[in-house]
Amino acid sequence: MYAVIQTGGKQYRVEPGKTVMVEKLAGDAGAKVVFDQVLLVSSGDGGSVTIGKPLVKGAKVSGEIVEQTRGDKLIVFKFRHRKNYVRKNGHRQDLTAVKIAAIEA
Repeated sequence: MYAVIQTGGKQYRVEPGKTVMVEKLAGDAGAKVVFDQVLLVSSGDGGSVTIGKPLVKGAKVSGEIVEQTRGDKLIVFKFRHRKNYVRKNGHRQDLTAVKIAAIEA
């Protein structure tokens, strides 16, 4: 069984028992989280697939926060040819590792 959820402006395919890295969520390690924006639920064996319009009514995905971490460093480099314009910045996105516990359709 798997589902497609939306959080942090992005969509993720999740399965029970798997860990997914999402945009930062409030809470410490061990805290429970519930995703109620479920876009699709599938039985996973080629059977029934429920697609929401835009959300699947009554569907929820529950999980547990494993850790709060940060992503890889990205370099943002802006340059204008012959204008003496150079800007260099770095960015590291705050992420949350969530272990998916159950999918309720």
